[in-house]
Amino acid sequence: MSLFTGLMQLLFVLYLLFISFLGLTVLYLLLFAVAGKLGRADDNRSPHPAPAAPAPGESTPGRLHRIGVLIPAYKEDAVIVESVQANLRQQYPATAFELIVIADSMQPATLARLAQLPVRVIEVSFPISTVSNAIGAALAKFQKNEYDILVVSDADNIMATDFLERINDAFNRGWRVIQGHRVAKNTNTSVALLDAISEEINNHIFRRGSRALGLSSPVIGSGLAFDFTLMRTAMLDLKTMGGYDKELEMKIVRDGYTIGYLENAYIYDEKVALRAVFENQRTRWIAAQVQFLQTYYPVGLSELRQGRFQTALGMLRAVVLPRVLLLGVLGLTTLLAFFTGNALLWELPLGLLLTLCLTLVISVPAYLRRRVTMRELMLIPGLMLSFGRAVLNMRKAFNRFLHTPHSSSAVR
Repeated sequence: MSLFTGLMQLLFVLYLLFISFLGLTVLYLLLFAVAGKLGRADDNRSPHPAPAAPAPGESTPGRLHRIGVLIPAYKEDAVIVESVQANLRQQYPATAFELIVIADSMQPATLARLAQLPVRVIEVSFPISTVSNAIGAALAKFQKNEYDILVVSDADNIMATDFLERINDAFNRGWRVIQGHRVAKNTNTSVALLDAISEEINNHIFRRGSRALGLSSPVIGSGLAFDFTLMRTAMLDLKTMGGYDKELEMKIVRDGYTIGYLENAYIYDEKVALRAVFENQRTRWIAAQVQFLQTYYPVGLSELRQGRFQTALGMLRAVVLPRVLLLGVLGLTTLLAFFTGNALLWELPLGLLLTLCLTLVISVPAYLRRRVTMRELMLIPGLMLSFGRAVLNMRKAFNRFLHTPHSSSAVR
C-alpha cells in the first residue's frame, strides 16, 4: 500500500469519526425536540418522586414565601431603574418579596435614584466582575433565614406580573429549584428576532424536552428560583469564571434534586440587536462552556460510568456545538464533500443538515416562525461567521468579564 493510499484511508476514517460526532449531536437535538412536542412542563406538577412531608417552617399549600430577587447589575445605569420600576409591579404581595440590586460600578446618580425606590441596594466592587462574585457577595450579607426563596434576574429582565406568584405556587408543590420561561422582550431588529428564536429553541429542546424525558431542566442565568439554604450551599467554591449557572446545575443535580421548568412563568429578557454585540456575547458564552467542560468533564465521565445519566448529561450538553455553528459546519462540510465526486461523502452531511433544519423548525413557536422573512434567512451566514470569530476569540473571555450592554428601552 502506497503512502498516498494510506493517507487517504486515514483521512476517510477521520472524516467518518467527524460525521459520527455531528450525527450524534443532531440526533440528540432531534430526540429532545420531539420529546418537547409530546411532553409538558411543570406548571401543574409536583417533583417526582414527591418530597417528604414538610418540616415545620417549610413549604405548605397556600404559604406565602418570603422571596428575594437578586439583580446583579454591572454598569447597568441605562436600564436598572426602568427594570426595577417594572419589576415592582408584581401581583405577589409587596410585603412578601424584595428586589435586591447588586450594584457593581454604578454611577452615583443611578444609586441616588435607586435609593428613592423600595428596593435593597448592595454596592460591590471586584478586580474581576462576574455574576457569581456579585451573587456571592450578596449572599454573605443575608441573615440565616432572611428569605425562603431566591430568584435570579438580569438587570434588563422584566418579570411578568404573575411571575413570583407562580414561583411561590411551585415551591408550595414541593419544588426546591425551578427555572422560569425566559423570552424576548424585543424583536426590533433581525438579529434580535433570530436571538429570540434561539432562546425559544433552547426552551423547547433543553428545558421542555428534558422534563418530558424525566430529566432535570437545564438552568439559564436568569429567571430561576432556588430554595434559600440550597442556593447558599451550592454557591460555595464555584470554580469557573463564567457560566456559574452550569456549575450550580451540576451541584444541585448531583445532590439529588430535580430542577423543574415553568412554561407559563414568563420573564422578559433583552435580546442583542447588533451583530457586534451578538459576537461579543457569544464569545463570553463559548468561553464559559469551554471552561465548564475543562473543569467538570472528569466528574461527568465518572457519573456516566456509574450510570448517573442525570448529572452526566450536564457535561455532555457542553460538548454539543451551538446550533448556528452546527448549521455552518454541516453546510460547509456538504459543500466541500460535493466536490470530491463521492456521493457518500456529501449525502451524509446533507442528510444531517436537513434533519437539523427540521429539528429547529419544529422547536420554534409559531408566533416567531411567522415573522421570519428572507432578510433574517440572509443574515444567518453572517451570524455563522460571527460565531466562528467568537470561537477564535474565546480566550480573551477566560480572564475578564465581557459585558453585554443593554438599552434603556426595548421595542417588542
